[in-house]
Amino acid sequence: MTRSPVVFRIPMRTRFRGQIVREGLLLHGPAGWGEFSPFPEYGPRECARWLACAREAAFEGWPEPVRDSVPVNTTVPAVGPERAFGMVRDSGCGTAKVKVAEPGQSFADDLARVEAVRDALGPSGALRVDANGAWDVGQAVRRLKELDRFGLEYAEQPCATLDELAAVRRACDVPVAADESIRRAEDPLRVRAAEAADIAVVKVQPLGGVREALRVVEACGLPAVVSSAVETSVGLAAGLALAAALPELPYACGLGTMSLLSGDVVADSLVPVDGRLAVRRPDVNYEHLSAFEIESPSWLRRMQEASL
Repeated sequence: MTRSPVVFRIPMRTRFRGQIVREGLLLHGPAGWGEFSPFPEYGPRECARWLACAREAAFEGWPEPVRDSVPVNTTVPAVGPERAFGMVRDSGCGTAKVKVAEPGQSFADDLARVEAVRDALGPSGALRVDANGAWDVGQAVRRLKELDRFGLEYAEQPCATLDELAAVRRACDVPVAADESIRRAEDPLRVRAAEAADIAVVKVQPLGGVREALRVVEACGLPAVVSSAVETSVGLAAGLALAAALPELPYACGLGTMSLLSGDVVADSLVPVDGRLAVRRPDVNYEHLSAFEIESPSWLRRMQEASL
């Protein structure tokens, strides 16, 4: 039987955030399995939060849920319009988040993708875009005004800094959501003081676990959208536990991301049905895990460095 910690590598169906594979490490403890899967560019200090989340999942467990299902959006990578349309149509979700500002692509590509997603959603679906901080203030204001003809629910991280987000928020009618400004910040609560966002996008691994993320959401005082870091169902379960424990959940969450991976480490993956995820915690299936398990001293070293 495979023993913890276990390193996995799962190919992605589509390049996402510049990644073509998703790698990480699974820990097992008395409370279950936890996932440690920081992105390659993250150093030990940031990785420490991701490790805290995995340890909470494995050794402590999570707060009791206040709901038994969570609405989710489908996530559309920087693909062509035909594929974007098909992904949304097949997802069963009434909300879609569309990646824009992909390096090497034009704004015309963004417009075509967003238009295709609006067509697939129909007039009543909720549509949001995510630029991952790639625009300056002028670009963000101009482009969001153009994109808003398709009816945007909000724009996620249109610019990189809090000052820029605040400037966009003042100059544009599209609500602004902060993601990187929360999960990669030394002080995630500065977003409130800067009046830089209308919505907080929270990811459970970068914030250090479910309990710590709940504290951040309460202190921010903003409506929260729980989003994944493109995890296996082990990692997604932690995000689902966070969304299930929030006192209020006014927006669909970005937890419908299993479709981006070509496989999983569980037999019963966390896949939305009719745009919702049932609140549950699937267990690792060793047969599935064995297909993606790898030997990787570098991942064990990353875990050790994050522990210091």
